[in-house]
Amino acid sequence: MSKAFTRENDTDDDDDDAVSLPALPAGTKNYMTPAGYRRLKDEYMHLLDVERPSVVQTVSWAAGNGDRSENGDYIYGKRRLREIDRRLRFLAKRMENSEVVDPAQRKGCEQVFFGASVTVCHEDGQERTYSIVGIDEANASKGHVSWVSPLARVLLKAREDDVLMLPLPDGVEELVVVRVEYREIDFN
Repeated sequence: MSKAFTRENDTDDDDDDAVSLPALPAGTKNYMTPAGYRRLKDEYMHLLDVERPSVVQTVSWAAGNGDRSENGDYIYGKRRLREIDRRLRFLAKRMENSEVVDPAQRKGCEQVFFGASVTVCHEDGQERTYSIVGIDEANASKGHVSWVSPLARVLLKAREDDVLMLPLPDGVEELVVVRVEYREIDFN
């Protein structure tokens, strides 16, 4: 069999394997908290200063071993380099478009905006607190909702004691805003 049929293409981008990440609404800034920005920057610097040089070293060593078509270290190293470079471009773009908003600086604000921690009472009588955070910081299990999520969009500009209607797939749920506060959000 010819090498043309067994050799993996080094220029393939493997975009089909990429996980779809949430997109920002067109023309908007990427709002995020200082902690979220710090996490993105730390990941960027780790990839750039630690992981990428290590993989480059492995690939150059593997390239020196001769035939690259059957060299697993070379093939998988090149693939990992493409993944790292793709992630670096993504992080750079996210940070470039970012607008860092510190919720702790908004003391005294009575309306719900980005960074607010809002306690609402659901129809079942349970009170839950949601913090409105950036797209990259959202974690529903901790009550961190993205500022572009349907829940956050319903909550935006609301005040204490406002009654809001949250559209759901099976109807509409009535929410009552119990408390609006701006404080440092715990991401741990």
